Amino acid sequence: MRSYSLIAPAKINLYLEILGDRADGYHELAMILQSIELADQVNIRAIGTQTIQVHCDHPQVPLDKTNLAYRAVELMSQEFPDCWAQFGGVEISIQKNIPVAAGLAGGSTNAAAVLVGLDMLWQLGLTQPELQELAAKLGSDVPFCLAGGTAIATGRGEELDPLPSLDSFYVVLAKHQNLAVSTAWAYQTYRSEFGNSYGRSDRASKSIATEPLNTPTRVHSGSMVQGIINKNGSKIGQLLYNDLEKVVLPNYPQVLQLRQAFENSGALGTMMSGSGPTVFALCQSQEQAQEILQQVQSAIRCPDLGFWVSKFARHGIQIISPQKSLFIGNRE
Repeated sequence: MRSYSLIAPAKINLYLEILGDRADGYHELAMILQSIELADQVNIRAIGTQTIQVHCDHPQVPLDKTNLAYRAVELMSQEFPDCWAQFGGVEISIQKNIPVAAGLAGGSTNAAAVLVGLDMLWQLGLTQPELQELAAKLGSDVPFCLAGGTAIATGRGEELDPLPSLDSFYVVLAKHQNLAVSTAWAYQTYRSEFGNSYGRSDRASKSIATEPLNTPTRVHSGSMVQGIINKNGSKIGQLLYNDLEKVVLPNYPQVLQLRQAFENSGALGTMMSGSGPTVFALCQSQEQAQEILQQVQSAIRCPDLGFWVSKFARHGIQIISPQKSLFIGNRE
């Protein structure tokens, strides 16, 4: 039976602003997303029976319909029933390197890898826009995980505009292994506490004015984009912004402590990624990243605290074969 192995990179948010409520129940968002080289490996194999089998080497990853990779197969079987009938089901094996429940889109990137793998297994020949459309049906982060690189994301996160690559920067990521923050809770709490600010006329998705946490000056997304275009690490670090910090940090003191430790480390900037609880520090080099890791590790001595150093990536899902590697959404 044929099989493919795929590399599925994690993502971090460099910017996350909540603009308001949408008619579909989601929030209207404006984000700047960045792929990093920290990645899972997803192996997908045709098994010739009408079943979906999911395996993972991490005990906290579900293996049933609550797993986005599983749901990606279900979606493809519904969209392409003739292929499902012809080729049958698949076995998916996930080698987990991205921490679980971390705000790094681990489940979403696995689902994106499955879409690409099935496109190859079933010989569909789907275009990038067609894959993106399917990805959006699975979750807000899946389209970006498919394309990767650096991008502005609007709508509920599925509308993407690519930005120049930032592959020269590094991040140190840290997460308390047994700590999880519910994404639904974070957004619902934000709506409850800050919903009265929704719908302001000056909060357009491509020119966003915000009051960052504990920062007296106003930030515009355009300034962040300019910093990215100029590859200005100091400016990018200063403009990191995440609305969800306003509700997560007061309710999760471990995340706040971690963020404060990174703030005092000399990094270009620090922020919580997504709904957390992962906190990252932006660094100019791998050497700086290692120094900051050791500094924060010494400041917070906790056996439950995990650290990762990773480089920014310019690609999304990578297909591995003996002869070649093909990048989906590769950006020069």
